[in-house]
Amino acid sequence: MIELLKALLLGIIEGITEFLPISSTGHLLLAERLLGLGHRSDLFNIGIQAGAILAVVLIYRQRLWDLAMGFFGRGAPADHDPAGMALSPAQARAYALKLAVAFGVTAVLGLLVKKLGFKLPEEVIPIAWALILGGIWMIAAEYFAAKRAQALGERSEISWTVAVLVGIAQVVAGVFPGTSRSAATIFVALLAGTTNRAAATEFAFLIGIPTMFAATGYELIDVLHSGQAANEDWAAFAVAFVASAITAFIAVKWLLSYIQSHRFTAFAIYRFVLGLALLAMVPAGS
Repeated sequence: MIELLKALLLGIIEGITEFLPISSTGHLLLAERLLGLGHRSDLFNIGIQAGAILAVVLIYRQRLWDLAMGFFGRGAPADHDPAGMALSPAQARAYALKLAVAFGVTAVLGLLVKKLGFKLPEEVIPIAWALILGGIWMIAAEYFAAKRAQALGERSEISWTVAVLVGIAQVVAGVFPGTSRSAATIFVALLAGTTNRAAATEFAFLIGIPTMFAATGYELIDVLHSGQAANEDWAAFAVAFVASAITAFIAVKWLLSYIQSHRFTAFAIYRFVLGLALLAMVPAGS
């Protein structure tokens, strides 16, 4: 029963933090160290991440279907962009191609980075500093996006430049645990010209679907080949998967509503507090 409760708590933490710009890695590390929940297996990590991805797929299921239909020219999508404008088939095709470009950039650079072994270890100090510096990055990005919106008007369009930079941002977030994939992609989009928070967030979440599915599948193949699956606690795995999916669904729906009338400042402040809390966990001189 204790293991099931631990799995439930970790699934809830993953679901809440995976798509909010506050770093799921930092929170899971805090749960491991501070709450004594123990180290997670690779397969368990895959399970809770897959649950979070499933939630986003369910939220954007109609959007994904309409983009797919528009891409293949099978009728005009009934969907709308975050600014409320109907998307024509040509616009849907361009949007889908930009998602493909962003994913392609991430895939190519991600495989290169993995082959070269460029990734910081998931340890307290680097994650804490990534949280703090990421908070500064968030405030700066939103400030400059607001200034640009005042000068040039609010922009919901995702440019090709934004698509490429978002793809790069996903790789950077993977190299620096604690950065937060959603934070990196949302605020790169804001800095690169998409000044509408809802539009930047939607693109970040949509590109996260194929990216996270690909990363999860890649890791799953490694786990199955290594034989780790034979020793997995499948009851705990199932509990964590369901908990992650449900809480991610709620968290993302809430965030999409929240950003309609609020800035991301509260998340930046939270990152500062969490980063300092993680630094406080490290004994002096260690």
